Amino acid sequence: MEQKTGIEDRRVCLGCKIIPRTTTPLRGYIRVGCPLRNSRIHQAKQAESEMKLSGSQIEILLIASLALLCSSSAITVDYDSNAVIINGERKIIFAGAIHYPRSTPEDIVKFFKLAQEAGLHVILRIGPYVCAEWSYGGFPMWLHNIPGIELRTDNEIYKNEMQIFTTKIVDVCKEAKLFAPQGGPIILAQIENEYGNVMGPYGDAGRRYVNWCAQMAVGQNVGVPWIMCQQSNAPQPMYHGGTNFGRTAGGPYITTSYDYNAPLDEYGNLNQPKWGHLKQLHEAIKQGERILTNGTVTSKNFWGGVDQTEYTNQGTGERFCFLSNTNMEEANVDLGQDGKYSLPAWSVTILQDCNKEIYNTAKVNTQTSIMVKKLHEEDKPVQLSWTWAPEPMKGVLQGKGRFRATELLEQKETTVDTTDYLWYMTSVNLNETTLKKWTNVTLRVGTRGHALHAYVNKKEIGTQFSKQANAQQSVKGDDYSFLFEKPVTLTSGTNTISLLSATVGLANYGQYYDKKPVGIAEGPVQLVANGKPFMDLTSYQWSYKIGLSGEAKRYNDPHSPHASKFTASDNLPTGRAMTWYKTTFASPSGTEPVVVDLLGMGKGHAWVNGKSLGRFWPTQIADAKGCPDTCDYRGSYNGDKCVTNCGNPSQRWYHIPRSYLNKDGQNTLILFEEVGGNPTNVSFQIVAVETICGNAYEGSTLELSCEGGRTISDIEFASYGDPEGTCGAFMKGSFYATRSAAVVEKACVGKQSCGILVSGETFGLTKRSDIANRLAVQAVCTGYIDNDLESLKNKNNNSKQ
Repeated sequence: MEQKTGIEDRRVCLGCKIIPRTTTPLRGYIRVGCPLRNSRIHQAKQAESEMKLSGSQIEILLIASLALLCSSSAITVDYDSNAVIINGERKIIFAGAIHYPRSTPEDIVKFFKLAQEAGLHVILRIGPYVCAEWSYGGFPMWLHNIPGIELRTDNEIYKNEMQIFTTKIVDVCKEAKLFAPQGGPIILAQIENEYGNVMGPYGDAGRRYVNWCAQMAVGQNVGVPWIMCQQSNAPQPMYHGGTNFGRTAGGPYITTSYDYNAPLDEYGNLNQPKWGHLKQLHEAIKQGERILTNGTVTSKNFWGGVDQTEYTNQGTGERFCFLSNTNMEEANVDLGQDGKYSLPAWSVTILQDCNKEIYNTAKVNTQTSIMVKKLHEEDKPVQLSWTWAPEPMKGVLQGKGRFRATELLEQKETTVDTTDYLWYMTSVNLNETTLKKWTNVTLRVGTRGHALHAYVNKKEIGTQFSKQANAQQSVKGDDYSFLFEKPVTLTSGTNTISLLSATVGLANYGQYYDKKPVGIAEGPVQLVANGKPFMDLTSYQWSYKIGLSGEAKRYNDPHSPHASKFTASDNLPTGRAMTWYKTTFASPSGTEPVVVDLLGMGKGHAWVNGKSLGRFWPTQIADAKGCPDTCDYRGSYNGDKCVTNCGNPSQRWYHIPRSYLNKDGQNTLILFEEVGGNPTNVSFQIVAVETICGNAYEGSTLELSCEGGRTISDIEFASYGDPEGTCGAFMKGSFYATRSAAVVEKACVGKQSCGILVSGETFGLTKRSDIANRLAVQAVCTGYIDNDLESLKNKNNNSKQ
């Protein structure tokens, strides 16, 4: 069965609409987001008349065009129903996100210019809502507290703030000449984000709002098309996830690592084989760009799940084809004079001229890199020396706060999200008669999450979280509320109850997500005896204190005037809740990424040289069940497929950007421990490529490379023919070239990178028609350049004698 359509019906981009000329989705544009913080935008917050929304974020999308690099000359940007048109040429856009505040730069203009210098175009996604697993979706909390405001709907107060913010961002970009017609890198701009996914509950007000967004955006006159992301099924690929520094992680319960399994990992390393496989996909599609954006398309179904899509340039007769197999088994397709093709299960093959296979999604012809966290070869293990300080709690355990209310306040409104912590304190007077009447007394606290530490009469009676380690307590949907109940011992006279509520990131997605309460809002708080409440404290007078005393005294800053509060001790207290720890360490050698291993710590926050690494929680253990022995990506997407890390800490290693380290090499690590941990095993390591593997098919070139200045020092396995197994467990098959190892060693050893053409000619082996020949290689990367390899070998040999 064939179906032909003209070019006006085709779609060459995915997940967004262009304003206002058409609502045709674009396919080359892949939507993702990047939050904005600090710099000019953050400074503008001081001038309310300029921009009250400065605490929010924008999103940036970087576009890699393999054939078109940016320059400082003016660029014209247009579009039609086929593609985005840059300087008069239709272009397929390959795009992925780099969240720049998750990568440490803080000057947005500089970030744009660096992108341009790297040959990248930019899609500016202003938002101001970004989602992005960023706390509160990127909105500043003060916005939530404006009387009468309703976010992301037809509300005049919100729309005014949004327009102020949008105009400010646009003006900053115009002043820096960042839009394409000015010679800058920005070729598209986006307003709002993912609103189509949640618009329904907002009704007519939501529809009026989204139309207003479009009109307001177009009125900015930026000289490039505006788009609006709205499709619920739009993909969300990251090119580099980065790290949730500070308290930026949303969710709640989002880890500090935002690795996202992206082509560039959290630390900026190439995530192989994904990076290389995606690079080859882009190269393959780029070969058909002119045909894909200017031709007509014909679709043909061979049988269930096996299809061909053919693009033809009617003027030149050039063709470009895609073969797809959505079945769980391999399929063989005969295209007559265009050849016969074997399609692996659940894969797509790209055919240049419709008769030459140049790419298949299931045939990975790129290396796999095994990353390790280890001590650098030039460094020696060091036992860290620690000092410590208790979190000052005398006042709060006595019920002394900064302000009072006869109600249980909502936490984020009260703290304005300046801290994770809010103290709720009250007191109860009891006489002997009452005490004798009520036995087996418990304190019952209803909280909206995410953590609660309870003290009665200066003694801790318990701690509880919305999510407990080892799946002991789980969250239902987006409801993080729980009921805390613990036995208490009360005395005659005044009994002081001090409750410390803690958040673990704020909700960032969903309709009306901004209105979800956190903390002990509305309670109830009750004293219960024999299973029945006998005293309801919900409407008592409560004292409040925002944040920790250690935060106020800047214990996290090594230059704080209160640094003397830290003391050394022969027996360092461990397993102690509400404790600050401090140590010094030398910067690891080399240039590779640095991490701190916090295994042994409980839950808290970490700083290096006063800069926040984010929240840590290595005692939050992933469910021991759900990780398959083998990974099979065939079939429709499912988030439970190929899950790893079962039964391990949700995160153990925390990223320390080298830009955070002092130039003199001496640094300070400060930890706040909330629940009790042991810092004596904390260590600093580098993230390095230690083993690389390659597995490439006949006719392709296997490219191998080490990172961080490392070189290929040894070939542990090499076989051309029909090798078996996977990286770390390769074996020779029934048919192989005896010269395999020698050929690969000659091409690669002593080099940082190498390439080997996978062919019988290269390895001196006649190709067999009944076997799909391929090359499998496993190699070792070391931290030594080729000039030092011989001395390294001599050193190793001498050590063995």
